Amino acid sequence: MTDRFFEDFKVGDRFMSGGMTITEAAIIDFARQWDPQPFHTDPDFASKWTFGGLIASGLHTMAATLRLWLDLGIFRACSLGSPGIGEVQFPRPVRPGDTLRVVSDIVQLRPSASRPDRGIARLRQVTINQRGEQVMEQETTVFLKRRPAA
Repeated sequence: MTDRFFEDFKVGDRFMSGGMTITEAAIIDFARQWDPQPFHTDPDFASKWTFGGLIASGLHTMAATLRLWLDLGIFRACSLGSPGIGEVQFPRPVRPGDTLRVVSDIVQLRPSASRPDRGIARLRQVTINQRGEQVMEQETTVFLKRRPAA
């Protein structure tokens, strides 16, 4: 893949990540460190709880989404980081054995008004499981380097 800069993207560009299968062990390991609630860490407890089984933490789903997006390398040459994400939704839980993919659409691009060396991209990211069901949706803003003058 060639290096891309702000000027190389357009509204409507869509990117699809590869897949990542979330194992029971990964769910428990992540949750033990970052979200130690029993429906994330204890399969027996979780089987009797609201979701009827172990589910991944939303933070785990967000981390997997970021990793899948970064593995695409789309913004490798031009990312200047993110000032934040918008509202995040989890329409259904991630369960052991689910394979996640991320569909990212560029929904807005604009040059920075205060920093001429960069632009601002807004992305809509939808994380889906192997059945194509949405497990997470978010909007993300990213600062992107503009192409250097020749």
